[in-house]
Amino acid sequence: MSGVVPSRPESLPGWRLAAHVVADPPPPDWRHALAERLGARPRRIGVWAELALHGAWQCLDAAGETSLPADARLRVASLSGPAAATRASLEQLRAGLPLPFDFMQSQPALMLAALAKGLAWRGDASFMVCRDLPLLTRVALQGAGPEGLLLGWIEEQRDAYRSEWWRWLPVAPAAHVNAI
Repeated sequence: MSGVVPSRPESLPGWRLAAHVVADPPPPDWRHALAERLGARPRRIGVWAELALHGAWQCLDAAGETSLPADARLRVASLSGPAAATRASLEQLRAGLPLPFDFMQSQPALMLAALAKGLAWRGDASFMVCRDLPLLTRVALQGAGPEGLLLGWIEEQRDAYRSEWWRWLPVAPAAHVNAI
């Protein structure tokens, strides 16, 4: 995918990278695989949020986890956000449609809600527009507890998608460090 690709976060004292997954592009059947995992096709969340949910599950699988622990921190970043939904909602707005449905899919916070629901998780989550992945990683790990961090980067440009996820855990569960 053309555009900005995050650089790999450096090694961080007190933390270990339990999993790192990249889908650039995602496999052709990724939406079908997500629907199978969830028991049904996600509704009303948009492709960008589906991509985030698929990537999060892939990363948890790679880390050997069956769920995201309640006290884990979840951060998602992007340079473009849900660009296709934003473009579609602007086109619908110009056409005079009242509060287009695509407008809801253009809101990154709804992606976080879809992640929480799809992962059956509640906790500390946020979305950030960012261009410096190593800095984002260090900031996201500040104050993260013994359950660590699930960090995702989602990009979409027209019909090209990219998802990259990292699962960070403390070196020793009781000895997480905030000296990053």
